[in-house]
Amino acid sequence: MGSMEYPRRDVAVDGGPSRTGDSGELAGSAVETTVRPSPDDAEGAQAVEEPTAVAEERYLAAALAGDPAAFGLLVEPVRGELRAHCYRMLGSTHDAEDALQETLIRAWRALGRFEDHGTVRAWLYRIATNRCLTMLERRGRRELPTDLRPGGPSAEDVAWLEPHPDDAAGWTRDLDPAARVVAREQMELAFIAALQHLPGRQRAVLLLREVLGFSTAEVAGQLHTTVAAVNSALQRARGTVDARTPELTQQWVLTVAGEAAVADTARRYAAAWEAGDVEALVAMLTEDATYSMPPLPTWYRGRAAIRTFLREVTTDRRWRFLPARANGQLAFGTYARDTAARDTAQDAYLPLGLDLLALRATAAGVEVSEVVSFLDADFAAFDLPPRLPA
Repeated sequence: MGSMEYPRRDVAVDGGPSRTGDSGELAGSAVETTVRPSPDDAEGAQAVEEPTAVAEERYLAAALAGDPAAFGLLVEPVRGELRAHCYRMLGSTHDAEDALQETLIRAWRALGRFEDHGTVRAWLYRIATNRCLTMLERRGRRELPTDLRPGGPSAEDVAWLEPHPDDAAGWTRDLDPAARVVAREQMELAFIAALQHLPGRQRAVLLLREVLGFSTAEVAGQLHTTVAAVNSALQRARGTVDARTPELTQQWVLTVAGEAAVADTARRYAAAWEAGDVEALVAMLTEDATYSMPPLPTWYRGRAAIRTFLREVTTDRRWRFLPARANGQLAFGTYARDTAARDTAQDAYLPLGLDLLALRATAAGVEVSEVVSFLDADFAAFDLPPRLPA
């Protein structure tokens, strides 16, 4: 559970005293797990933990007795997918982390009432979803520049969509290949952006029902509503999301194009930027390509408009691109160096944005249909260095 600390819970079991002292620390813990040798270790190497259904029951019993370490082990298997759920709901990695932490603290404090809510997973999703809905009530939806319309909120009042590092989706590694692809599709930027156009409860219904696979009755219970209301919200949500997402997902494009073609596209794209070769970049774009840079509201559509923009930003700057992965898509950490800089001691390539690319398989090969350059991205979250030497 990392550095997460849970507040004290004074819980009595069968009339006995709590296992936590005044400081909230445990006097001891005897939670058992089963173990198996790691497939990567040689014979006799250290075993790794493998929770079982029996062990989960023991984690729950120990947690009910006031053991925070056992609670950590109980929720760890769903921690990653809960964070992903909060990100889909909120469109922000920072807000998602806050929602996850609050969910776990609330779950710890309310653990004594767990028996009424079925499985641990369903109970945690109930808490997380309702926490996200509360957060959504306090602010508007998150946007991309291409979503702004006349008469809508001004750029100063907009909360911008944030990218999500693929490393934070490590929980998908335990899924079978087909399920892993679906999980990645459900983190793609186009899907996350489309979700933001749903009212909070429609968003929750769609995610709980179609992404997470809860039954209609379960969703109704989680959201304190009726089955009929869930079905109605789901139908409306499907229509909105279908209208705002491309017919083919990025996972489909990446698979059909093949690793070699995608790698070649990434190499040529980075090389063209670093060489300042505007025509080579434009040649890689689809006719209807878009280019946006949140938090700047300005965006460009089509090769001609993007060509003009690229000429402006490549004239007095040199660029370096480092590969990254975000939202299951091809991405780059971009670094710029001002060629007119006079202070040689400070001369370096500095972070400018995290570029997410959407690709399209065409008769001409793999082309770029969208670039979203997140100028406020946290490079450390994507394992990107803070600067590059000149």
